Amino acid sequence: MKITIREMTVNDAKTVNTLSKQLGYSLSIEQTLQNINAVLQSKDHTAFVAEYGSEVVGWIGASQAIMIEVMPHCEINGLVIDQDHRGMGIGKLLIDKIKQWAKEKNNNKIGLRCNVRRTEAHMFYEHLGFVEIKQQKNFVINI
Repeated sequence: MKITIREMTVNDAKTVNTLSKQLGYSLSIEQTLQNINAVLQSKDHTAFVAEYGSEVVGWIGASQAIMIEVMPHCEINGLVIDQDHRGMGIGKLLIDKIKQWAKEKNNNKIGLRCNVRRTEAHMFYEHLGFVEIKQQKNFVINI
């Protein structure tokens, strides 16, 4: 069966939400829908889904990162492949789509962050040519 990559739509909210829960992200469907709408309305964000047949089995989100201290680049903000469809090349296809988008935005680099516990994901990214450049801690404050 063929894998198709297409732009994410609001109609994908329920499936995107379900896939995200496989990695421990437990937003409501309503919040996922709001987030998808915000991404689709931003010229500096994008999101795609992977369809296997007529079933959405993965998604990826990315943004244009503009910071004072480094060159503008693209950041992958999220990538989830359904646990029953991993190892089929779907993640690579989604990353290839982001590479295309990043080039259209005049970027020559793509970055991403990955939880230190996701060692299988680390191997996947390294297999695709990503290089670990640092380890860090993430902090958050409720306001």
